[in-house]
Amino acid sequence: MEIRKRDAQTPFTTKDGSTIRSLLDRSNAPVLLQSLAEATLPAGVETQRHYHKVSEEFYYLLKGRGLMEIDGDEREVGPGDAILIPAGAWHQLRALQDMQFLCCCAPPYSHDDTYFI
Repeated sequence: MEIRKRDAQTPFTTKDGSTIRSLLDRSNAPVLLQSLAEATLPAGVETQRHYHKVSEEFYYLLKGRGLMEIDGDEREVGPGDAILIPAGAWHQLRALQDMQFLCCCAPPYSHDDTYFI
């Protein structure tokens, strides 16, 4: 059984500019097919527009409001929203308020699978 405490995981900044706390991934558990992280984005900050060639992502918003753009389609998002980001889709998140959300990637998140314009 693998259990990880949130506060025992050290946050880091991803290549796109969000702050991530890996809850379960290859860095802290015998994970093979997915990763789960908590992400935060302060009000007024946006991630750098990017895509992942291999990883499909889910975002689940816990707090705050923002603008989510996926392949040119932009919508306001907030707590309780679950967002699918298909592999290969350009995406960017802009925080209108301090945001906290869960991010699940399959296969697991990798800096090497993050591509910019």
